[in-house]
Amino acid sequence: MTVMGFFTPFIIYLGVTLLHYFLPGRWVIGYVNNPKTGEKLRYRLNGRLVLLAAIGLWYSLGYVGWVPWDWLYQVRWSSLAGACVIGLVYSLASVLPFPSTGRNFAVDFFLGRPENPQFKNGHIDAKMWLYLIGAVMLALNVLSFAAYHHLTYGGESSTGIFVSAALLIYFILDYLTFEKVHLYTYDIFAERVGFKLGWGCLTFYPYFYTIALWSTVDLPNPEQPGWWPYLSIAVFFCGWCLARGANMQKFYFKIQPDQAFLGISPQTVTDGERTLLVNGFWGLSRHINYLGEVLMASGIALAVGYPGAIWPWLYPLYYVVLLFPRERDDDRRCAAKYGPLWQQYTQRVKHRIIPFIY
Repeated sequence: MTVMGFFTPFIIYLGVTLLHYFLPGRWVIGYVNNPKTGEKLRYRLNGRLVLLAAIGLWYSLGYVGWVPWDWLYQVRWSSLAGACVIGLVYSLASVLPFPSTGRNFAVDFFLGRPENPQFKNGHIDAKMWLYLIGAVMLALNVLSFAAYHHLTYGGESSTGIFVSAALLIYFILDYLTFEKVHLYTYDIFAERVGFKLGWGCLTFYPYFYTIALWSTVDLPNPEQPGWWPYLSIAVFFCGWCLARGANMQKFYFKIQPDQAFLGISPQTVTDGERTLLVNGFWGLSRHINYLGEVLMASGIALAVGYPGAIWPWLYPLYYVVLLFPRERDDDRRCAAKYGPLWQQYTQRVKHRIIPFIY
């Protein structure tokens, strides 16, 4: 089982890649320019279809008895080891063939060298492929962990485990439904492909994001009051409204700058050449979407019903550690890019992430 578990992510990642390549997809124009042509990069997207196909295969294999539904839970540690190797090898392969950025190798290895590599005439974009692999593997892990809890406890299962699993699946499905929108996010236009993105998507993302379930699915029902799942759902969807609303408002502003979003007519500051949005979600704080991400993770951690356990809370804490420094980096990048316009913007939108607090 250990050897098979080690090679499980190899098989799944190959399968997801084949699904991504052969299933129908739509071509969309992104936000990033092709450095060779100066034109906007084109992306072939089919993430939601790939996710649903992968879940269908997982269910079918369990139904006919070929692979137990809780297989990925049974082999979680050896599977994680295999994913670590894949992530490391991919990181080296995505950095070594490319010229140095002028930084030392350790920095280049971690942050990456290539900016937006694409393969097979654009059929596979490295960044979107990485996020797709991570998302599908995360979904299969979540389903397998929830299946283990049900198979172990049956009628005594904890509702919170299934609520937490459902929120994670919703999080993944939502991301892959709005793949096009995320072509306009920081990761795509500002980061390179290296260990941070490669190992992060192939290893960290599909395994660490399960930590609330990983640490509690083998525990009995915590017998939380009936309102507890509703509280966790409310926290999650409060965060989802902030994150999804902010990302959608920014997306529509970039492609249709004069059009209202959810009845919110855009208000801006401009220097005559560049324009920044200063109202709606983006008037609440400069990165209200980051607060939304933290709240969604908090809802997932709350749902499992063990608020006193430290492990589930590592998930929202990760977002704090990741996004708060990223906001500072983005602020410096924008200050350098926009100059006095950025100062004008920060005077209008004073708070960085949390309205009226920070």
